[in-house]
Amino acid sequence: MNTSNVAGFYKLSVDERISVIRSFADLDDADVALLHGEQGLKLESAAKMVENVIGRMEIPFGVAANFKINGKDYFVPMCTEEPSVIAAASHAAKLTLSRGGFQASNSGPVMIAQIQTVNVKDPFRAKLAILENRDEIIARANEMDPVLVKFGGGARDVEVRVLDSDTGPMIITHLIVDTRDAMGANAVNTMAEALAPFIEKITGGKVFLRILSNLAVRRLARVRCTIAKEELGGEEIVDAIRHAYAFAKTDPFRATTHNKGIMNGITAVVLATGNDTRAIEAGCHAYAVKDGRYSSLTVWEKNSNGDLVGSLECPMAVGIIGGATATHPMAKLALKILGMPNAVQLAEIIVATGLAQNLAAIRVLATEGVQRGHMALHARNIAINAGATGDMVDKIAAIMAKEHRVNVARAQELMKGM
Repeated sequence: MNTSNVAGFYKLSVDERISVIRSFADLDDADVALLHGEQGLKLESAAKMVENVIGRMEIPFGVAANFKINGKDYFVPMCTEEPSVIAAASHAAKLTLSRGGFQASNSGPVMIAQIQTVNVKDPFRAKLAILENRDEIIARANEMDPVLVKFGGGARDVEVRVLDSDTGPMIITHLIVDTRDAMGANAVNTMAEALAPFIEKITGGKVFLRILSNLAVRRLARVRCTIAKEELGGEEIVDAIRHAYAFAKTDPFRATTHNKGIMNGITAVVLATGNDTRAIEAGCHAYAVKDGRYSSLTVWEKNSNGDLVGSLECPMAVGIIGGATATHPMAKLALKILGMPNAVQLAEIIVATGLAQNLAAIRVLATEGVQRGHMALHARNIAINAGATGDMVDKIAAIMAKEHRVNVARAQELMKGM
């Protein structure tokens, strides 16, 4: 099987879905055992990842179907506790298929390390001194990570800014580093710390902070898609979605919730692949202010045919080596399900998921309202919380959703009558 467009995938049992994914991603028995929860992250491994470990918390691990990105089909692994997120992404991705799915590109795996220098009497002379020593700075940085250089990465350039601050002028040196398939935090931080004495020597100042920036504006992933107006129900729906987008573009109160929906998709894939959710969320929300005001990360337009055209660009500093991607069994399995992408391909997959999530959300908001689909799935969780099991879960959920009375007390009442 080489397609992620499987009819009725959401109707399959868990075992049937695992069978589909096993065939699609060529999983082995050990992989399937992981999905069944027979293995997974051991307590002793968890204790080596973070401090003060006393247990593990499990989050549902699902896959979004119907994704075609740059001509290749994907089942996209997603970890989330929120109902409707995976279903919404799958449905939105399916709407793009008649126009070729998602087209993605990126600016490369380049990170920024910042070195802060203060107590400089003549900051602009010091700025020029740093730039005059550019080659030496790059050489010294690359000495700190010969393996990264061996694989084609390493320090590439130096930039310098002079900032006015509450404590006086400060010089901020940016070391531009190609981190290849790593997220790169450890590499760029090590380089920045190693450069501090040399920066102090040539500026006559004092270096304090030496750390990467999570506003990874040199590590952008971009994706676009076209949805035929017929897939949405006509040009009137296209216009309704455009109005919803215009609201988010103009108003930061709406933009915050709009972008949270995008992050529902992005964060779920970042988490599933063992990457740093906090770094990605910080970078994306900061990028939403790039034009001077917090605004929509996505753009939705209408083409000459009346079809809907969407795009999303945001920083996406993710890796496939190091960190939890190398130590967490489920993170490694997620990458296998994705076909072992490199870091920039993974970034493109993640951003495509974010765009799909946004499409699903604003389509529903602009038409039927968010509660219809969301509450149907929420009702299942309430039924389970009330103690329902087996077929009873779906029966009770359906009744509560129809009545618009979704609460534990009502679920318990219905259970007594069954």
